[in-house]
Amino acid sequence: MLDANGATIQKMRNVQKKTSEAERAWKVRSVITTDCMENASKEYNSEKVKEMIEYQKEKFGWEFIFLGANIDALSTAAKFGIQEEFAVNYHADSEGTQVNFEALNEAVSSVRQGKVMDRSWKETIEKDFERRK
Repeated sequence: MLDANGATIQKMRNVQKKTSEAERAWKVRSVITTDCMENASKEYNSEKVKEMIEYQKEKFGWEFIFLGANIDALSTAAKFGIQEEFAVNYHADSEGTQVNFEALNEAVSSVRQGKVMDRSWKETIEKDFERRK
């Protein structure tokens, strides 16, 4: 999980750097979906990933969304510098995954329409999680 996120942030950082300003993405949003079973990372540790996330958020306004299954997603996201309004617990099954994709689709669509993403993006995921807890 740590290597995947660290490498993804680094790759996106490099892509943004090498892209002309006119062609560069005006908004970068990274969605982390995990059960946090960390057992194979070699290049990145949690402190480094947190540092990278915080840097990209502060310097470039990147947004990070944290979807956690079988863990306390809110406290785990906080360890990576991701605010509670961008973190949610979900059920890692076909129904929970479908709810995730629908909620994220709506969130991205609303941002493309110029709306600000607030904590309401995750309400359907939270309802599904609580209903099936």
